[in-house]
Amino acid sequence: MLFKSVIQLPLPDTFPSLLVSSNSIPFLPRRTGLSIVLLSGSLSVRTGSAVGSQNISARIGEPLVLTCKGAPKKPPQQLEWKLNTGRTEAWKVLSPEGDPWESVARVLPNGSLLLPGVGIQDEGTFRCRATNHHGKEIKSNYRLRVYQIPGKPEIVDPASELIAGIPNKVGTCLSEGGYPAGTLSWHLDGKALVPDGKGVSVREETRRHPDTGLFTVQSELTMTPARGGPLNPTFSCSLTLSPSAPGRRVLHTAPIQPSVWEPLPLEEVQLVVEPEGGTVAPGGAVTLTCEASAQPPPQIHWLKDGSPLAIAPSSVLFLPEVGYQDQGIYSCVATDQGHRSKESPGVSVSIIETRENGQGEGPEGGPGLGLVALVVGVLGGLVLAALLVGILLWKRQQRLHREERKVPECPEEEEQRTELNQPEEQETAESNAGGP
Repeated sequence: MLFKSVIQLPLPDTFPSLLVSSNSIPFLPRRTGLSIVLLSGSLSVRTGSAVGSQNISARIGEPLVLTCKGAPKKPPQQLEWKLNTGRTEAWKVLSPEGDPWESVARVLPNGSLLLPGVGIQDEGTFRCRATNHHGKEIKSNYRLRVYQIPGKPEIVDPASELIAGIPNKVGTCLSEGGYPAGTLSWHLDGKALVPDGKGVSVREETRRHPDTGLFTVQSELTMTPARGGPLNPTFSCSLTLSPSAPGRRVLHTAPIQPSVWEPLPLEEVQLVVEPEGGTVAPGGAVTLTCEASAQPPPQIHWLKDGSPLAIAPSSVLFLPEVGYQDQGIYSCVATDQGHRSKESPGVSVSIIETRENGQGEGPEGGPGLGLVALVVGVLGGLVLAALLVGILLWKRQQRLHREERKVPECPEEEEQRTELNQPEEQETAESNAGGP
């Protein structure tokens, strides 16, 4: 027979709420009123003695009272409780005359068994054997299961955009602090999503807290939206609780509604270099930008002289201080979501020599080499100029000596020649006096 009822029972102030196993209520002093929930179960009767067999559930941390049927309400009493739970290696025996089992359980004056705070280790079997006033032996048998309702599940790391035709991570459904572990399931536009390993896949994980024993369950959904399908699908997740939990058995997350768009294929990859031409002075900076016309943005890797560079994927490669070891041919490789790749044309990065660089410290000369060359050039020019002036003066003197050796034809011509030569001799003397 299945039953469920609520009974008012006066109990001491120290026990705010109790769970009982049947409608046989223990006798306690009348101090305060209390609502006691009687959980559903079954009752079977055997020939000779009545045996109560009942499955009960109790919430973790709350008190629980189990009734020993047939036991006298007052001493003297002939009864015995046996417990086989996660706390025991064998049957634990408790009686009214015996000591309580620490803070785990004790027998009340009316013969009922009290568990002040039910825990996961209390799951198991509880048996009571009592003899009534007529000498008839009656047995009671209980199978206890505990539960803890977790908080409302939620979708963490939800996707805001999905790309049609390729797998997308939609989100991770998470539930924490439940016992036993519930079951998570995904829904699309109100319909259950069944993992098929192709368009829909789910990766589940269950963890148990080492101290509390409560469970954390999570489910990660990956889905491939169909091309031409809904542009704003609605996803939700639900947690189905264990049958031992009373009341509502399913908890739902808040829905998410990502947008879906069609991808653009990877067609062209270009490499832009700044400064233009990729030529800089030693120590200058070069910026390389890889441009790929694809959506979603592809992953970018870099090559130098055909060999991959050991750097993180990025659409921009920045060379802050270019040295001779950085010279070479650079290119980028774009890889889209479908693992299709395309390489850009190569761009040369090189160093240009400047006058300032030639006068300084260069790859083949030491410091001051340009200054030495300049001094040598100036001195050589001065020597050459002095040599040319000396040669011109020597030729002029030779011409004058030849003219003096000639015999004059008449005295008038000699006088005229002398008069003409006097200014030239005076000019030559002044020139010789002012020479180097």
